[in-house]
Amino acid sequence: MKELFIKTEQQRVWLEKLATLEETFKNNAQEIDEQSRFPHEHINALRDIGYTKLTLPKELGGEGMNVYEAIALQETLGSFDGSTALATGWTLLTVGELFENKYWDASKLSEFAKKVEQGAIINRAVSEVATGSPIRGGRPGTSAKKSDGKWIINGRKSYTTGSPELDYFLTSAWIEEEEKIGFFLIHKDTEGLSIDETWDVIAMRGTGSHDLVLNNVVVDESDLVELPNYNTGFKLNGWLLLVPATYLGIAQAARDYALSFANTHSPNSIKGTIATLPNVQSLLGEIELELANARFALYGAAQSYVESKQKEAQGNELSIEEGTAIVNAVNIAKHVVTNAALKVVDKAMRVVGAKSLQRSNPLQRYYRDVRAGLHNPPMDDLTIKKLAEFALQQNENQGR
Repeated sequence: MKELFIKTEQQRVWLEKLATLEETFKNNAQEIDEQSRFPHEHINALRDIGYTKLTLPKELGGEGMNVYEAIALQETLGSFDGSTALATGWTLLTVGELFENKYWDASKLSEFAKKVEQGAIINRAVSEVATGSPIRGGRPGTSAKKSDGKWIINGRKSYTTGSPELDYFLTSAWIEEEEKIGFFLIHKDTEGLSIDETWDVIAMRGTGSHDLVLNNVVVDESDLVELPNYNTGFKLNGWLLLVPATYLGIAQAARDYALSFANTHSPNSIKGTIATLPNVQSLLGEIELELANARFALYGAAQSYVESKQKEAQGNELSIEEGTAIVNAVNIAKHVVTNAALKVVDKAMRVVGAKSLQRSNPLQRYYRDVRAGLHNPPMDDLTIKKLAEFALQQNENQGR
């Protein structure tokens, strides 16, 4: 089914490149999970093949992939090791978003592009314990104050995925004099910046999603790179689809394991393998259906987003209704994919039985990892709420 969504030769070439890392990444995944260690060697291997600059425009030294093209690769990487894929996915989507929307001053973007071309990786540091998910609009406790032409930043960020290997932290802070949220580009070696290794969870244990601590961090005036006109400090966009693509990859890995197990497991109570049993075939068929539904939702939303950006590039501005529909499509895809991933792993474990609970069995890791998807933005309740509001508004407009 996945092959239906591979449309370009560039995608095929990159899938072949990723295949060279498959065995190593899969072999390391269990140890990474059990030790809750960050996969530095995986990130460096991806840097070496140029994966971290997939979404950097070609004219700036990258591969120039749009979100649709990148999804297939991210899904594949997720099937190798979820933690590696999620950590890498955040830098791909951040770079893609920045250069597609040209959020920064042109000279700053050009300067940063050179860093990405050389392998630098980045993530937004937005979440804080006190505010909860940034998408819900809480004001960050992290503050930025200007002094002698510099910015002084203080605060603590949570869930900073990839922190042990990030070169840059795109950090949100409340600017009192502006009375709004700004984003500051902060290099990892800046004095006063440190990582507090707080990440101790049961899912995605190798993502290094520790706390970022900023203690009187001083940056140049030009490092205030964004002053968003939205009030949450976090804007939903199509590039976020690279996150559910990771969980779809994990679900695919669970599916592959269950199929292999069904085709080879032969208890002496039956003739042949359990693949011949109706209840097993029913579970496997349901898994295929869940994956198909998830892929049509994910790739469909990505294609709609890409087409909307192409329309804008041609000077055709989207209507408010069209823009909302695209955002809703992205939200729906995230909801459908992450919940499908939960169902797929559960059904795979039912096929395998009690063996799936053994610590040496990858299914128990997949089971824990896919649950993390529920807590990546947007959360399910927000998606449902937005869909209801949009439907009600459309109905009201039609009645006028």
